[in-house]
Amino acid sequence: MQIYQKGVSLQPEMDAQKTLLSDSYLSIASLSEGAYKDNGSRFISFLYPCTSAEQADLFLSSVRKKYYDATHHCYAYRLGRMGNTFRINDDGEPSSTAGRPIYGQILSNNLSDVLLVVVRYFGGVKLGVPGLIKAYKSAAADAIAHAQIIIKISTERFEIRFDYPSADKVMKELKRLGIEAKNKKFEQECSVEADVRLNDIERLEVAFKREPGISLNKVEQPASKQN
Repeated sequence: MQIYQKGVSLQPEMDAQKTLLSDSYLSIASLSEGAYKDNGSRFISFLYPCTSAEQADLFLSSVRKKYYDATHHCYAYRLGRMGNTFRINDDGEPSSTAGRPIYGQILSNNLSDVLLVVVRYFGGVKLGVPGLIKAYKSAAADAIAHAQIIIKISTERFEIRFDYPSADKVMKELKRLGIEAKNKKFEQECSVEADVRLNDIERLEVAFKREPGISLNKVEQPASKQN
């Protein structure tokens, strides 16, 4: 069963690497946590589902407030179907010893729309560059290991307008295409809306392109948000 949101639909991972198509990508269902210890230093990791830089900032502020006495709050995030929006931050650790290994775990697990924060409490013993890289990588990996991985499917919303005599034809065609109709209005002038995965848009357009009395229009929507 798929759960639709604005711009994406979600489904549990079921052999995800085999089922991913060009309009789908991996993310997580909810917050997960991990941990790692080395020479007295404690590393606590938090993996958040996140769909915007603004949302990432809110999560980071919350972590910094709760763990105000931690030595470092390092993080990385990656956003969008293509993962082209990302950020890496070492928060005072030596360059590339924290944010980059955190980001590396996001990449190696093919995740996007995620924020991964690792909080460090210094234990009195310096770990050195190799030790820091291993610690942040391990803490990040542990949070991912505890996450529920899901497949997110990118969609566009369309409105289909039609006259009443065409209603049966429209509904049968949507059913044939496996597209769920929403916000149905059956009056003298009828309309339905549908969230259509990117890979199915061309099929939908072909189905209704030359049908008299039927029009297809894309519905612009604000960016999706997750709480």
